[in-house]
Formats: sequence, C-alpha cells, structure tokens
Amino acid sequence: MGMRGGMGNMQNMMKQMQKMQKKMAEAQEQLGDKKIEGTAGGGMVTVIVTGHKEIAEVNIKPEVVDPDDIEMLQDLVLAATNDALKKADELTNQTMGQFTKGLNLPGMF
Repeated sequence: MGMRGGMGNMQNMMKQMQKMQKKMAEAQEQLGDKKIEGTAGGGMVTVIVTGHKEIAEVNIKPEVVDPDDIEMLQDLVLAATNDALKKADELTNQTMGQFTKGLNLPGMF
C-alpha cells in the first residue's frame, strides 16, 4: 500500500517537472526578444545585444571616430560590448533564476 502512494507522488513530480521545463523554455525564448543596451564613452558607443547574447547593433557617434586614435575607439566598442553582455547575463540570471530557487542545483545557469 505504501508503494502505491509513492508511485502517484512520483508521477505528480514528473508532471510538475514537465510544466517547469515548458515554462523555462518559454522564458528562454522570450529572452531572445529582449534588447539590452551597453554604452561606453558617455554614450559615444552603444552596443545592443539580445537576451541570447547575440550582438544586434553597434552604434558609434561620428565625433568619437579619430583616425589617429583607433585604439580608443576599439576600447570603447569593447567596453560597450562587455557592458551589454554583463547586463544580458544579469537579465538571464533574474529570468531563469526563478526556476531554480529552492532546487539546490549548482551550476544550472
């Protein structure tokens, strides 16, 4: 008799897991639609990434383009890209973290 209750419990847990997986997949998909902006040089360089960490846009104001100082421009693009990616990571952790709360699954995201 005790076994029977255990099996029902297991089926219920599996259903819960399947629901959670579906919600996680939907949340992951929605992340791809999000646009996250990173900036550098007081907005002189802007990089926009998606929630899937794909670069969607790079915008550079003409006044920051100095042919004699290409390194500064490269540094600004790099800084803006890293800023956007860091924000995308934070968004991913916030969005997906809701699914792992209380599960104690280290290294899930």
